[in-house]
Amino acid sequence: MRFLGALPFLLGAAVADFHVNIPEIIEAVDQALHEFEHWQHYNGPTGTATTVLHSTATAKPTATASPSCAPYWLENIKHQGISAFNPDQTYQVFRNVKDFGAKGDGVTDDTAAIQLAMTTGNRCAPGVCESSTLTPAIVYFPAGTYVISSSIIDYYFTQIIGNPNCLPTLKATPGFTGFGLIDGDQYQAGGVLGFGATNIFYRQVRNLIFDMTSIPSTSAATGIHWPTAQSTSIQNAVFLMSDAPGTQHQGLFIESGSAGFMTDLIFYGGLVAANIGNQQYTMRNFTIYNAVTGVNMLFDWGWTFKSFNIQNCSIGLDMTSGGPTAQSVGSITFFDSSIANTPIGFNIAHNNASLPPTAGSVILENVDLNNVPVAVQGPDGIVALAGTTGSSIITAWGDGHEYTPQGPANFESPIQPAQRPSSLLVGGAYYQRSKPQYGSIPVSQFLSARSNGAAGNGISDDTLALQALFLRSSLTGQIAFLDAGTYRVTRTVLIPPGAKIVGETYPIIVASGAFFSNMNNPQAVLQVGLGGQFGYVELSDFIVGTQGPTAGAILIEYNLRGAGTPSGIWDVHTRIGGFAGSNLQLAQCPTTPTVPTPPAPVNANCIAAFMSMHITQSASNLYMENNWFWTADHDIEDPNDTQITIYTGRGLYVESAAGTIWLWGTAVEHHSLYQYQFANTQNIFMGQIQTETAYYQPNPNATEPFPPVAALNDPNFVTSCAGVAGNCADGWGLRILNSQSLMIYGAGLYSFFDNYSTTCSNAGNGEVCQSRIFDIEGNVRNINGYNLNTIGATSMINQNGVSLASYADNVNVFPDTIALFRTTGPA
Repeated sequence: MRFLGALPFLLGAAVADFHVNIPEIIEAVDQALHEFEHWQHYNGPTGTATTVLHSTATAKPTATASPSCAPYWLENIKHQGISAFNPDQTYQVFRNVKDFGAKGDGVTDDTAAIQLAMTTGNRCAPGVCESSTLTPAIVYFPAGTYVISSSIIDYYFTQIIGNPNCLPTLKATPGFTGFGLIDGDQYQAGGVLGFGATNIFYRQVRNLIFDMTSIPSTSAATGIHWPTAQSTSIQNAVFLMSDAPGTQHQGLFIESGSAGFMTDLIFYGGLVAANIGNQQYTMRNFTIYNAVTGVNMLFDWGWTFKSFNIQNCSIGLDMTSGGPTAQSVGSITFFDSSIANTPIGFNIAHNNASLPPTAGSVILENVDLNNVPVAVQGPDGIVALAGTTGSSIITAWGDGHEYTPQGPANFESPIQPAQRPSSLLVGGAYYQRSKPQYGSIPVSQFLSARSNGAAGNGISDDTLALQALFLRSSLTGQIAFLDAGTYRVTRTVLIPPGAKIVGETYPIIVASGAFFSNMNNPQAVLQVGLGGQFGYVELSDFIVGTQGPTAGAILIEYNLRGAGTPSGIWDVHTRIGGFAGSNLQLAQCPTTPTVPTPPAPVNANCIAAFMSMHITQSASNLYMENNWFWTADHDIEDPNDTQITIYTGRGLYVESAAGTIWLWGTAVEHHSLYQYQFANTQNIFMGQIQTETAYYQPNPNATEPFPPVAALNDPNFVTSCAGVAGNCADGWGLRILNSQSLMIYGAGLYSFFDNYSTTCSNAGNGEVCQSRIFDIEGNVRNINGYNLNTIGATSMINQNGVSLASYADNVNVFPDTIALFRTTGPA
């Protein structure tokens, strides 16, 4: 989601916004920052502590690290990555902080040296540059303890990476100042963020310890300030805070954005471990010890929590922001987790009379309790779900509106748990696997793309070099390393089974030329295995895109059958248009909202792709995490993030007959016909999927420029829209055909625009951006949906041409929400 720009985060602050504001979010964020202004404006040790209740102490966690503190291959590999379209051809992508003067000795103040590593090279800075792909960087920390006295200010398109074999520590001095040891989006004069929080893409923080224990416990200090959007992550980090009575420390603070993904975080101590608000998020594998509140929700639309282990807190998760008459938290889905030695597991503001009607929607499933006397506490201290001083399991419980499939019915009670397919589970819980970082692999086992003949300059044809590289990886077991750059290909590149590919700060492979230009003869850009082939791959940290008009490009085609350990695709994205070297920027693809289309023709030079990703009939056993398939709605390089019009036919199409596919924290946006489509498939897990309808629709609508292809089960809007009022022929957010056992644990299906106007989605205007957004057709069974959130759609769910749910019955904080949706048998 790009259109919110920088919201006004202080009362009376100026708005640095390019497209639209959402008053409900502005109000929620203002409220949060008013409450937490001491943390935002932290300028050094402060005085009076807040009186807090604290539980029994627990031993401090230790970071997951090899005792040998082995060197990491990323530190020692030859670094020859480039920014292909940066005018400065000497621009340095990889930056080891020790090369910029940092000592990491636990004594020297390394703040200036680390910031120099971050800023060198005229990079995209907060408050100066809105966004850019021209200055990517890895800021790398070898093992050590790096003393800092003020915030490290993060820049655009930055990966902050430590040695995973021996996590480096950022240690704050007693007199530390700033909003976070790392400030991911620095506030500027006037109270606006330096980057628009919903426009911060392509960044990571991983493998670090945030040590705040030298800061006095009464000080309002923060570990990391992280308002961000899609294709961002924090992985494998530890937050060490004071657990003294009255502690004011907080580990993670998020007040805005449209994200995102986090995994493998450990928190010790603090007033709040994770103090969070965002439109949507997926978080998994958090361990929280000895915080007063484990998770405090500021606001959200939908949030998916998995594998949380909360111990020795006063409250596990608090979502009472705004109170029962003005709730600001839309929904949470919390499962496969545990809470121990905590008086209150969940503190909610929802009841039968709370407002908005579906705000505070909750789904709890498979939550293990140990010495949690109150499992769920409602308004005025009323116990909504009793706990125990012993051990128990919340099999499934929730509140909100349900459609099973008829509704709505308001509930706050135990529910039947989802019928989970066994193929998706390990030990009864949904399978999960973190992105491999290859910490134990020596540098000799990596194959550099540029050392093996690829130019990466966005001009040369790198097809043969990449094909040879991926084949060599498959045959030798070595790992293909895509140095930073832009790799132009003019034919399909096959990724054979056995290949492992990892990128350096999101290199991009772009399809170019006549081979990809015919929508009547589509061709894969990256083809993972041949049809019916058996095997395993690991792909991480790169992007696939297009260059110029390539109407027949299928950016990723996945064919491999698998068994045992699933293949994995982590932090691999599609980006179609809107970036330097794409030839699909503002100059080529301006918006034309005042030109009716048709009769005016679509700009053929901006028909950019046939499909983002196709998981074919033969494919199975695939794990995907933090993937964003984006047709650009604006030009990232433009100083004003000006909107553009790019046409892409289809988003993610899954027709795997065997299924067994996991989608953790994925998003698909701005494709013409649909964002997600599942046809004739089964056994799929989805954790907080998110979509946006193309901003230009209905000018033209989804019948242009891609005609439906029956063999691909494309929607036929001409026939399905007969007799349907409003903007019926807009792309579907989610489409399910003749499928079974699809597990949806959080979904946000958004339609904000009608021909670039947002009036249609403004509160009180009737959700008239499009008529329908979620389609179910044919014979389906065991479709389980938790916390379905829609925006701008009059009908929230349609089955076989009939509307099952109207937005008007399910109003939430800004979206409309159904906490529980199920269809159990043939339609």
